[in-house]
Amino acid sequence: MNTRRNVRRGVILLAASLALLAVPITGCAPAEQETVVFGDLQWDSALVNNRIAAFILTHGYGYEDIEFIPGDTVTIFQGLRRGDVHINMEVWVENQQEAYDAAVAAGDVVDLGTNFDDNWQGWLIPRFVVEGDPDRGIEPMAPDIRTVFDMADHWELFQDPEQPDKGRFINGIPGWEATEINSMKLQAYGLDEFYTDFVAGSDAALAGSMAAAYERGEPWFGYYWAPTPALGKFDMFPLEEPEFDEQIWQTTRACEYPSNNVNVVLNAEFSERHPELVEFLRNYNTRTEQHNEVLAYLEEANVSNEVAALYYLREYEDWWVNWVPDDVAAAVKAAL
Repeated sequence: MNTRRNVRRGVILLAASLALLAVPITGCAPAEQETVVFGDLQWDSALVNNRIAAFILTHGYGYEDIEFIPGDTVTIFQGLRRGDVHINMEVWVENQQEAYDAAVAAGDVVDLGTNFDDNWQGWLIPRFVVEGDPDRGIEPMAPDIRTVFDMADHWELFQDPEQPDKGRFINGIPGWEATEINSMKLQAYGLDEFYTDFVAGSDAALAGSMAAAYERGEPWFGYYWAPTPALGKFDMFPLEEPEFDEQIWQTTRACEYPSNNVNVVLNAEFSERHPELVEFLRNYNTRTEQHNEVLAYLEEANVSNEVAALYYLREYEDWWVNWVPDDVAAAVKAAL
């Protein structure tokens, strides 16, 4: 916590340093300037990864014109295939396997390897529902819950205010592959008989519903993933699912999520035009623990994604300098 207090005291300095974003390092400027377009997927780690990479592109490689195009999983990946988007820093491969395989086979995209693979996604409830929380005066509400199948017996705890004869399962947002997967799981587990499939309107709404329920000491049942600030903040209880099985996954999805490769993927034509950026982005590699810290800082200090990216570059300098040549690293450090 002392580290976080020190971090918060440094917010003003970090914000002030954003002015450097407008000052390019010209020593490494590319021979031909081109607008570099990132797909701005609508979750925190993707937004921050984009801005970490963009800062290095601007100040280390001289790419002054950076654009962030917002969109969901499907539209950003389609844009990547067409060339409307150049860089996607977080392709959750197994969540969009069919589209990914088709794009690679067609030669439309180039996969540069894993950004981070120590991620998690699944279904959760607050731990106090199962174990209580003596410090908050909360008694256990359903101490027998362990698996997704146990949820059928406890739907009343998670009652949907709009359809009170069922509980509410909080799904992802429209356009996410995981949202469709969760709907399939709900049916495969027979829980659609007991729960409504409530699709959140946005990432903020999904996280906000969890936060509001947790802080009020109320039950909550839904989908979430790591790295995220929410799972760094709230003590949630992951529900057990049947062990991952490839055949089951390809049919009903009635098993746990597979371990995902979260990869950096480029438009193929863009990669051919910019081999120096391919080398940098092939080396780009982060860890969930790093993101959890950065995203917790982002939320607690109430800063922008740009400031969170600067925080990462300062806190993990010994890590990211290995992604780039020494002269590029020196230019980026000078900008910091």
